[in-house]
Amino acid sequence: MNTEFPFPALSLFLSAMLIAACQSPDPHHHRSPQSMPAQKAHHAHRDHSPSPAVVLEPGNLKGVDDIVPELAGKRVVYIGETHNRYDHHLLQLDLIEKLLVQDPDMAIGMEAFQQPYQHVLDEYIAGNLDTRDFLKKSEYYQRWGYDYRLYAPILEFAMEKKIPVIALNVPKELTRKVGRGGLDSLSDQERARIPEEIDYTDQEYRQRLQAIFEEHPAGNGKGFDQFHEVQLVWDEGMAEQVAHYLNRHPEHYMVVLAGSGHLAYGSGIPQRVHRRIPVDAAIVLSDPGTELDPDIADYLVLQEKRSLPPRGKIGILMEDGEDGVIVERFTSNSAGQDAGMKKRDRILAIDDQPVTMSSDVGAAMWDRRPGESLTVTVRRERWLFGEQDLEFDLVLR
Repeated sequence: MNTEFPFPALSLFLSAMLIAACQSPDPHHHRSPQSMPAQKAHHAHRDHSPSPAVVLEPGNLKGVDDIVPELAGKRVVYIGETHNRYDHHLLQLDLIEKLLVQDPDMAIGMEAFQQPYQHVLDEYIAGNLDTRDFLKKSEYYQRWGYDYRLYAPILEFAMEKKIPVIALNVPKELTRKVGRGGLDSLSDQERARIPEEIDYTDQEYRQRLQAIFEEHPAGNGKGFDQFHEVQLVWDEGMAEQVAHYLNRHPEHYMVVLAGSGHLAYGSGIPQRVHRRIPVDAAIVLSDPGTELDPDIADYLVLQEKRSLPPRGKIGILMEDGEDGVIVERFTSNSAGQDAGMKKRDRILAIDDQPVTMSSDVGAAMWDRRPGESLTVTVRRERWLFGEQDLEFDLVLR
C-alpha cells in the first residue's frame, strides 16, 4: 500500500489489533446466489460489493515513541525494508536508537552483508577499516549493490556505540547456483555451507511466492521450484545466523534488518528462527506494498517517502574487462566525456584509489556529491604509439 499524507509526519503506526478491529470479518467472502433472498437472485451476477477496506481513527494512531516500550524486552525485533527506500532505513535507525536506550545489550543482524565477510564487518565496526576499504573487502557492490548511503547511518551508529553487527545473508554464489539448478546442483562442500534442514511445509508462503513469480514477465510457471528453493535458502540461512548468535550470546537481543518479503506473516525468517530457538519477537513493516492485513505484521508503518540527495556522477557506463574497468559509453551531460575521456579507456584510479573492477569505482565514489572535483587516471590504447596513461580533472555532476 503506497500512501501519501498531506501533512508532515515522521511515521504513523498501525497495530495489527487496530487493523483487525476495523476490518470486516471476511472481506473476501461473497454469498452465493442460493443464499440471497429470492427477489435479489437475478442481480447476483452484478458484484457491487466494496473492495476490502480498513478504517483508521486518526486520534488512535501511534507514534514511534509509543511502540518502543512494547518492542523493548523482545528477544528479536524484525524491521522490514524495501531495499532502495531511504525512509525505511531511517525508520530502522530511529528504532535502533530508541531501543538501545531501553536496553544496551543489542546486536544488529543485516541481510545486506554475506556470512563469509563477518570478519570484515567486525573490523569495520571496531574502527580498523575506513569505509572505502570496508566496501572493497566486503565486496559490497558485487554482492549487494544498493547505494551504500542507504545503510551508512546505521553502520556509523553501530560503530559509534560498539554494537555488534551480524552478516546474515548466504553467499551469492550459492544462491545463484540454486536458482539455476536447485539444491541438487550443489556439491557436497557447497551444500555444507547452508542449513541442513530446509522447511518446505508452509504452503501459504509458497503460494504467495508463486504469485510474485508469476507476475514477472518470465514467470510462466517454469523454474518456480528453483525460485522457491532460493527463497528458502535465504530464509533458512539468515534464520540460522540469528539463532546461532542468540544461543551464543544469551544476554543479547537482536534487531534484524531484512527485506519485508523475508518477514511478512512471519513466514520467512521469523518462524525459522523460532523453530531453532523459541523467542519472543515482533515484526515491524514499512508500507509493504500490499493491502492492509492484520496477519502481515505486528506493526505497519505509514510514512512520508524520502529520497537520498543526488550523488555526484562522472557520467560513464563501465564494463569489467579482462584487463580492468573499461569505459563502455557516456551518459548525457557527462563530466568525464567533457573532460576528455574516451570510449575504451581503461580506468586505473580515481584520485588515490586504485581501480581494478567496477565495484572499486563504487567504493571510491560512494559519498561524492555533485560539484566536487576529482582526478580520473586512465590508460588509453593508441594504434601506432602504444599505451598512454592520462589524468583528467573533472567536476562531478
